[in-house]
Amino acid sequence: MSVPSHRSGIPDHGRVPKYYAVKALILGEIAELGVGASLPPERDLATHYGVARSTVRQAISELVIEGRLAAQRGRGTFVAEPKLIHPLSLASYTESLRAMGHEPSRLVITAEEVPADDELAAALEIKPGAPVVHLERVLRADGEPIGLESTHLPAERFPTLLDGLDPSGSLYRYMQDELGVVWAEATERIETALASPREALLLQTNPALPMLLMLRISRDPSGTPIERVRSLYRGDRIGFEAHLTAKR
Repeated sequence: MSVPSHRSGIPDHGRVPKYYAVKALILGEIAELGVGASLPPERDLATHYGVARSTVRQAISELVIEGRLAAQRGRGTFVAEPKLIHPLSLASYTESLRAMGHEPSRLVITAEEVPADDELAAALEIKPGAPVVHLERVLRADGEPIGLESTHLPAERFPTLLDGLDPSGSLYRYMQDELGVVWAEATERIETALASPREALLLQTNPALPMLLMLRISRDPSGTPIERVRSLYRGDRIGFEAHLTAKR
């Protein structure tokens, strides 16, 4: 088995783990096969590269985690679609995806009023026990689930929200056009996380795969919180980018 000539990811001492060398070689095959093509069985790849099946399995597992391959139980492993790269902004999810040439949709899981616990009340600057509107929705791109979004809003401020909103549509667009809400700023934190069994089932993903957890508080021009949003995204299907400028 020949080791790839490039040094990306190769330690300075030059000793390359076998699985990493196999991973690099499989990446070369992926580029030739194209999206949707089936990868040869592990047994065949192990024979072809002259390594153990466990070595091939580890290489493929990392490529699945990175979103380069997609494993389907009972069917095999396939070259995955490129990741969807979503801009970090206060724009509507619907508008952002359509601008990138994808068709957005949402599957409504929960649309209800619940009392705010102490943590949620502090985030929204309301009294503990005050009613909040809770929307939980699976976010989809071209029919594929990519995220699970849980949004809480003060019910006292938005008492008619559940009466007029189509929960499968754009919350931002409805609040802007129908309720006159102005979005001024948001604080967003991004972490890595693992999905719970329930979340993995809703997102149709393996609970062992890493997820991107995003926590956001949005505010209006007066600084009053509008919403708290917890979004869990499939790390194998979506990435995020931000445009940064230097302070002057």
